[in-house]
Amino acid sequence: MNAIAPVGISPSAFLDRGDVKGNAARLKAADYLRTVGLPRAGVEAWKYTSLRALADVPFADAPRDVDTGAVDTLLAEVESISGLGAGANRAVFVNGRFDAGRSRLPQGVKVAAFDPAAEPRDGIDPAGDVTTALNTVLAHDGLALIVPAGVDAGCLLLVSIGLAGEDMPVSFHPQHRIVVEEGGRLAVLDAAVGRGYYLHNPLYDITVEEGGYLSHARIQAEGKKALHLAVSHARVASRGVYDSFTLTLGASLSRHEVHAGLNAAGASVHVNGAQLLAGHQHGDLTSVITHAAPDCISRQTVKNVLADHARGVFQGKIHVERIAQKTDGYQMNQALLLSDTAEIDAKPELEIYADDVKCSHGATVGALDDDQLFYLRSRGIPNEAARSILIRAFLHDVVDQIDDARLKDGLNLAVEAWWKREVA
Repeated sequence: MNAIAPVGISPSAFLDRGDVKGNAARLKAADYLRTVGLPRAGVEAWKYTSLRALADVPFADAPRDVDTGAVDTLLAEVESISGLGAGANRAVFVNGRFDAGRSRLPQGVKVAAFDPAAEPRDGIDPAGDVTTALNTVLAHDGLALIVPAGVDAGCLLLVSIGLAGEDMPVSFHPQHRIVVEEGGRLAVLDAAVGRGYYLHNPLYDITVEEGGYLSHARIQAEGKKALHLAVSHARVASRGVYDSFTLTLGASLSRHEVHAGLNAAGASVHVNGAQLLAGHQHGDLTSVITHAAPDCISRQTVKNVLADHARGVFQGKIHVERIAQKTDGYQMNQALLLSDTAEIDAKPELEIYADDVKCSHGATVGALDDDQLFYLRSRGIPNEAARSILIRAFLHDVVDQIDDARLKDGLNLAVEAWWKREVA
């Protein structure tokens, strides 16, 4: 394995990588990492999530040769949890590399080989944030998929399997590019699982063209020693819809950023999610939704269920440019704390430069309602079953906001598996 530079210790080494030289985007991202390094205390966007623990970790490139039996076991778990079964169309990545033998792509779509020399699409600044920059420098594979105009490509299971040892940390940085052309449709259930000590740093480059529709649900269920830093960049054209949901269940430390741009009149974006965390897990959902055109709609509801010493973070920003009159934006974050030692940090924001808008945001924090719990127990329902009923009721409306029934079923199955494993 070829060791990469310990992140934040000698970032100038990023500039010495052979695959950086000659590529403008990678050079810009490498220079950003060399200059800025990992976010430090005082960086507002990383106020509640520190990456300094990664600074001394000499991550190596993830191995290509892995235990095939372990891969098949984890793939079967994903198929079971997703509810889509073994016959579903799927794109499988093992340690960040495409596994053609285990993949089955939908009919009617265009699939291209990953091009490490490709420049990022308009709207993605390779030096805009540390997660994007890290992926830009180190990406070596990914899904490049186009849904042609007017084609309904059905449902795709996008699987990431991470396998590493417990002592030697590795990293992988897949870069997925999905384009839904005019009037096309696609549903993606994106599941990340794994074992061992590794950093998974995926980037999603998403374009929804005029009248297109993409439903994108992510289930992050990495192993307890894993680190997960993901970023999604979505651009939505007139009458296009990007309907996304992130379910965070795994990893010791995770952060998923969504940067969504509504770039033409009539575009819609849903950036919903839930974090179910226990033990000492730390989960961060951060979003920036930019209304750059009039008559657009954005919706964001994020719910957190936190047990033991878990810590959840929500940072959501709705930015409304001057041109974006008739904007309709809504944002809500709610947290349910199952212990006195769990913690939630919430920072909803509105930044509005237009004067004819309808925007709102809010945040609530609470524990299970003792009166409701008493009522259920007085009807003969055992304590754990009663707790489960109340927690499911709390989560129901956010999961229910996913439009695609197939993705909704998969999310509900994943929530059920988490409850049985962590709380029940």
